[in-house]
Amino acid sequence: MAEQVQKLSFIEKAGYSLGDGAANFVFMTMILFQSGFYTDTMGVAVGAAGWLLLAGRLWDAFFDPLMGTIADRTNTRWGKFRPWVLWTALPWGVVMVLAYTTPGFTGLPLLVYAGVTNVLLMTLYSANNTPYSAMTAAMTGDVNERTTLSSYRFFAAMVAQLIVGGFTLPLVAKFGQGNKQVGWQWTMGLWAVVCVVCFVVTFLTTKERIQPPPEQKASLKEDFGNLVRMSPWVTMFVLTVVHFIFVAMQGGTMYYFFQYYLDKNAMFDFLQGFGLTRAAIGDTGGIGQYLLDVFGLVVNADKSNVQSVGFSLFQMFSKFVTIFGVVASTFLVVKFGKKMVAIVCFFLTTFFLAAFILIPADGIKMTFALEFLRALSYAPTIPLLWAIFADVVDFVEWKTGRRTTGVIYATFLFALKAGLSLGGAIGLWILGSYGYEANAAQTESSLLGIRMTISVYPAICLAVVFFCLLFYKIGKELNLQIQDELAERRKGFAEQPAEG
Repeated sequence: MAEQVQKLSFIEKAGYSLGDGAANFVFMTMILFQSGFYTDTMGVAVGAAGWLLLAGRLWDAFFDPLMGTIADRTNTRWGKFRPWVLWTALPWGVVMVLAYTTPGFTGLPLLVYAGVTNVLLMTLYSANNTPYSAMTAAMTGDVNERTTLSSYRFFAAMVAQLIVGGFTLPLVAKFGQGNKQVGWQWTMGLWAVVCVVCFVVTFLTTKERIQPPPEQKASLKEDFGNLVRMSPWVTMFVLTVVHFIFVAMQGGTMYYFFQYYLDKNAMFDFLQGFGLTRAAIGDTGGIGQYLLDVFGLVVNADKSNVQSVGFSLFQMFSKFVTIFGVVASTFLVVKFGKKMVAIVCFFLTTFFLAAFILIPADGIKMTFALEFLRALSYAPTIPLLWAIFADVVDFVEWKTGRRTTGVIYATFLFALKAGLSLGGAIGLWILGSYGYEANAAQTESSLLGIRMTISVYPAICLAVVFFCLLFYKIGKELNLQIQDELAERRKGFAEQPAEG
């Protein structure tokens, strides 16, 4: 077995990153638009939509540990994890379109269709993304290379999120020409093609290098039993659940914040200043007008799409800011360590997120200013959490002598999906408790519910995340010690004579 600390080429890092870019075409659509699609396009009642999200994402969460054990026990000439990225690519694309297709029936059959397609999509997401995530710890044993790899990964993810957040609703309007159901089907078809291509590239450009110790025998009971005795795993598991409750709750409600709370006239004036209204660009026939018309990023003369264009601009702006923060994360980690950077960034994010409750209905500039501060503070944490997951894999191997990469990543993905399912459902249930009605003028109570669900409630979740990090024990020095000792052990494996 060769030396375990490998440097990765640019091609391999970039190729790996495309896999998460592709995954985010589903993930970000789910976070930003799935709630609104079910209630405002497919016609599902808000309470039932909450249960649909909870059921699909909880199934996904429980399937992750099973997928992790399957991946750990997969043995092919391409590795344990890479093949799953390829095998799931085409089914992913097909089911992605079906999940955002509105069938020609209502009532219980509609709920069954929505539930089945959602569960199928979540199952394929797990079968693809659980092994893909585990590849971080299998491609290299160098902790700094892992941080860089995670930065590449989440740079691609942020670009994908920028595209999804910025262009999905305009393309739905463009393709649908007044029929949102048709628009959603064609838009998701376009995104599905992008996903399949990216997954194939990821498979072709990556390689797994870190393998379990040769004498390790499969033992599911031992694999899971070891984890509950490891305090870093326990801390990160709880942190991940609460963190993704915040992600789903705040992300899923921002659509409603733009659609129903922010003032339409104030938004129109703001967008006109950027030349994104028909009156501002006129009929010059220039390339700017052409591009805006192709992607639907122009406010109609009757202002009917002003909220969707504003929301798209907001998402693009947020992801541009996030990309800079993700790129900066590697420098910050090398200088201060993962734990310290994560603690400071989550503390600042909590403060700026809670401040969203202060935004008045005409406070468009304030909305964008606070999002700049929130996104810049939050961005470095995005790759850090996944790099920390890889550190937990090393910690468990260091303590037990067993390397269970797939199982550990599966448990964290279980926590992630459990958080998403709870956050998405809780967000819709909160809106329902405040009196939200789809496609209707909102009451003062329902508007307050929307505002609270993008600010105070998710900020409480982030405060819990902050305190979890204070108890996380793997700091910069211990991380380096673990890396060195594991590298020595792996040299010993390599020096052992082959049997037979």
